[in-house]
Order: sequence, then C-alpha cells, then structure tokens
Amino acid sequence: MSASGVVTHLPVPGGVEVVHRDVDLDARGLRVHVAEAGAPDAPPLVLLHGWPQHWWQWRKVLAPLAEDFRVLCPDLRGLGWTSAPASGYEKEELATDLLALLDALDLPRVALVGHDWGGWVGFLAVLRAPERFSGFVAVSIPHPFPKPTRSLVVASVVGAYVPALASPVLGPRLIGSGWFVRRIFETPVGDRGIWRPGEVDAYVERFTSDPDRVHASVQYYRRFLVGEAPGIARGRYRARDLRVPTHMLMGERDFLNDRSLFGSRSPQMTDEVVPGAGHFLPEAAPEVLVARVRERLR
Repeated sequence: MSASGVVTHLPVPGGVEVVHRDVDLDARGLRVHVAEAGAPDAPPLVLLHGWPQHWWQWRKVLAPLAEDFRVLCPDLRGLGWTSAPASGYEKEELATDLLALLDALDLPRVALVGHDWGGWVGFLAVLRAPERFSGFVAVSIPHPFPKPTRSLVVASVVGAYVPALASPVLGPRLIGSGWFVRRIFETPVGDRGIWRPGEVDAYVERFTSDPDRVHASVQYYRRFLVGEAPGIARGRYRARDLRVPTHMLMGERDFLNDRSLFGSRSPQMTDEVVPGAGHFLPEAAPEVLVARVRERLR
C-alpha cells in the first residue's frame, strides 16, 4: 500500500493541505515517503525528523512555514512510511539518501532543518555538498566537531541510550515492546506534558508494529556506536569547513545541552538555547522554530 493511503489519518493543525507521495530512489534501493505542503513554486524547505518519530513531528510548524515555503517532510530510511532495507543506516548513507532525493525531486538547492538524527544527517549533507543548501537550522543535536571531553562520552553513549538500543538482543526487545519508546516521550527531557492524547501513540505504533522498522531503529544506534562514534571522538569532522550558514537550537532541559557539544565551532555557526524546552523542540516550542526558520532561511 502506498504511503498516501496510510498516513492521511494524522491531522495537521492550521488547515494546511498536506500531499503525500512516494519517491523511488532506484539506485539506493529505497522508496521515500514525502509529506508536502505549500505552493509548488515557493522556495523549497526540507524538514528532516528524528528518532523515534516521522514526518508528523512537524505538524505544528507546517501551516505557518507553508505560507513562505514549499515544505517537504521526508521520512528517513527505515522510519515512518519510507521503506526499511536491512542495511544502509550509517549516517553518511542517510546523507546520500537526502542528496539522491533532492536529485529525484529536481531540487538543486534547498533550505534545511533537521531534528535529532535528522539534524545529524543534515550536518553531514551540508558538509559534503554545501552548494545544495542555502541555510541550515539544526535542532536538538550536537554538531560533528566536538572536543574529546567527558561530556561527549556521557551524552552520546549514556544520555542517548545508545548501548541498550544498539544491542542486537536487548535493542529489538526494548523497541518492539513499545514501553521504552513511550518512556522517551514521557521523561522531563522528552517535554513531558506537551503531548495530547493519541500523539505519542502515533509514533509508538509505527515503530513497534513492523519488525523491519524495529530492526532499522536498532541499526541507527548500532551503526553509530560501533562504526561512527569512535571516529567522531577522534575528530573525523573537526578539520572540515562548514560553508553553509547554520543556526543551532537546543532546549534548556535537553540532555545534550552542553557547551562542549553545542557551542559554536565555526564562523558560519550560531547557537541558541530555548528556555524551558526539552528535546522535542518542534512540538515543545514550535513558535520559536518557525521564527528562526523565517529569520535564517527565508
């Protein structure tokens, strides 16, 4: 069944029309679900979601952003309604997915927003192909140029639950049961209290109902732990020049809010802490995100 036949039950506030379609990236072996709003001839803006979410995490910002942009919200590989191959969950591969999607949609240059893993993928994409991006807003994610500090280890390994989720035995059980995913939303750093009835269910059910998506979620963290984190800690990206204007947004209560992980490391980078917010900024402080996108990317 196509994506357009299974996601229209998710409401978007503000009366904006959302069009759903599947985009086949044959060379990548991937079918990408994209939710789109706004005028087709408006400046393109791509929103990349995080884990454990999908395109619907942008529902509170879609209507206002669609006034100024053609807003495209793809589901990342293995998440939401995008296909879930057995492999390809290294974040550099997800950056390749993004660039291939832009090619398939005939979008030579876009503005970009990314949250959580979507923000990390965004950083890798703008580093690799800066000519494709007019600007970038990274939300609730460290930059890829951290200094090797104790905070880096604590935040990336303990705070993000990486070892448990990356375990080939424990990871599928935690994610497949649903309670762990639900718990992420219900902790203080998950902005407890902002969720309306049924909103968390919309994420939990999508992640727990399909074994292929459970596997994909484990691979996001396993690939990071065993293949990516060591190189990042050794400075894999530290010598790379950030050539795209980038604004970082971090919630005050987010466990990733540490200056050694979040502070500016480039003349192209600015950063901002949002008071009172936790990790899920697009839903906890949508008005702040909309304002910054209009200021920085319009």
